[in-house]
Amino acid sequence: MFQDKTLVCKDCGKEFVFTAGEQEFYAEKGFQNEPVRCKDCRSSRKTTRSNDREMFDAVCAECGSPTKIPFQPRNDRPVYCSNCFQNHKR
Repeated sequence: MFQDKTLVCKDCGKEFVFTAGEQEFYAEKGFQNEPVRCKDCRSSRKTTRSNDREMFDAVCAECGSPTKIPFQPRNDRPVYCSNCFQNHKR
């Protein structure tokens, strides 16, 4: 059904392949738009954006380990570390 597509990155101008598997993943998630950046540029952009974000210290409500989160924790809502958060999503 899906076939690999060659796209052009809007940041670096290099061609990259939007694989059939990636297209299937996008369709399953309901994403309407194809990626506009190659993996390297997406990764670089994500790192840059996350470095600009203020992080807050918190303690995981599940395992008790210290963690950093990108929002101000509220006392009435539990906060989870990455691992425990992934387990709760399932």
